[in-house]
Amino acid sequence: MKDQKVKCIAVDDEPLALALVCGFIEQTNFLELVGRFENAIEALGFINQHKVDLIFLDIQMPDLSGMELARILDGKKGTEKPRLIFTTAYDQFAIEGYKLSAMDYLLKPFGYEEFLKASSKILTVLQGNVQENKPSPDLISHDYIFIKIEYQLVKVMLKDIICVEGYKDYVKVHLKSKTHPLLSLTSLKNMEEMLPKETFMRVHRSYIISLDHIQSVTKNQVSLGDIQITVSDMYKENFLKFMNKWMN
Repeated sequence: MKDQKVKCIAVDDEPLALALVCGFIEQTNFLELVGRFENAIEALGFINQHKVDLIFLDIQMPDLSGMELARILDGKKGTEKPRLIFTTAYDQFAIEGYKLSAMDYLLKPFGYEEFLKASSKILTVLQGNVQENKPSPDLISHDYIFIKIEYQLVKVMLKDIICVEGYKDYVKVHLKSKTHPLLSLTSLKNMEEMLPKETFMRVHRSYIISLDHIQSVTKNQVSLGDIQITVSDMYKENFLKFMNKWMN
């Protein structure tokens, strides 16, 4: 993608809003406008026939809404899916858009600076080969990781992480420096792959702990300060091996 422009379409049933987004695309040197649609059904037909890297997608539209189009694209198999940036006047769709792996969410009215900031994320994905919701070498170091929080990547120091708790479709990252955990739409398995095995260990179906934050241990339980975690049978063998090394 170094010298190739990002192929974009804009979909919005409001002509003025559509014209604004198309104008922003045309003045952005790494974007190429390949289609503009006031109807999501027409946009879907175009997407099925042409390569599209990025869609600027309104949500509230007649016949087929932007969210419905996003679900159709999300369900496609065997093809590379276009990335999405939602554009809407209604903020209540943010969480659902996030679940559909939208890259960003532009709340109308927005200016070019906000548009450019959201659009630039596609370069990180396509040039750096970063995959949403999956760990990438670019997001991992010996000292920190980047975690997707809402619509941004947040830098988190490894030494600050006490434990990671799996919670439905999310994980809670408990930090020493914060009262409340960070909430990220990813799996505990993805977090396990991102965290270095030398200092982090899965001890329960729902928990990964920082070995550096262990304060005390019983036969079946680990104390991480105020957090008490039971070591489940599935992970007990590996934990006991660690404990034997720790005690010796």
